[in-house]
Amino acid sequence: MLTPSTRLRLQDIIGRIADCQPISLSERIYVQKFADRDASVWSWLRRAQRTQQRAEPDTELERFMVQMDLGESSDSRSFNPNRDDLGDWFSGAPNWLRRS
Repeated sequence: MLTPSTRLRLQDIIGRIADCQPISLSERIYVQKFADRDASVWSWLRRAQRTQQRAEPDTELERFMVQMDLGESSDSRSFNPNRDDLGDWFSGAPNWLRRS
């Protein structure tokens, strides 16, 4: 559970990421620490990265996909069964998503 002050600080940093404003390495590490443990923070960060990578969505479908946090961000890659091992492919998942 995030405290209100932590949530506001995270949202401020993530908002600056989405707006292509500079953030420090320590701020990036701070956000990543929470994103690795909390699905909500991870989702906020993915949405900010997706917003940063493209301009305002043109179509209603693109806007819907952004609002629902659907689709891939450019740093993710698709699984290819001919090339990838399923266990290795999931090894890059956040800690909260991995199975023990």
